[in-house]
Amino acid sequence: MVETDKITENKIKRDGIFDFKELYRFCYTWLADDEYLMVEKNYTEKVKGDAKEIEIYWEAKKKISDYFRILLKISWRILNMVEVEVQKDGKKIKMQKGLVEIKTTGSLQKDYEHRWEDRPLFKFLRGVYDKYIIRGRIDQYEQKVIDTVDEFVAQVKSFLVISGER
Repeated sequence: MVETDKITENKIKRDGIFDFKELYRFCYTWLADDEYLMVEKNYTEKVKGDAKEIEIYWEAKKKISDYFRILLKISWRILNMVEVEVQKDGKKIKMQKGLVEIKTTGSLQKDYEHRWEDRPLFKFLRGVYDKYIIRGRIDQYEQKVIDTVDEFVAQVKSFLVISGER
């Protein structure tokens, strides 16, 4: 069985003007450029009057070694999203306005290929291997998960600020 250790969680919450399509593309491209395998598990859109509520759930996985991989779970909630027109360089541009919440959870997965699960002895040896032999490497990978989540959140925050200033 894959052992998944939740390492960190970070959240963005911003109420304002943004370009939903560009935000979606930016997040997806940022993760794909960093060689994450992306799976969109859920996309729900509800219309309430002239406003929309959108919920999206992504899982992004990145192989670090044959034993370790990073798992990012990204949950989006966009509330009261409405179309607005914004002036930029004398031109009217259609954008969206609403509350954007993006929660990112970073985890480190061990033995995701199930190589140590065949026999009880292997499972015991895996525990010894994790606790005593490669503890330093695990600490490094956990820090990498933290750094990745923090960088993703910082980039998305910056994107929202820049795109909202149009």
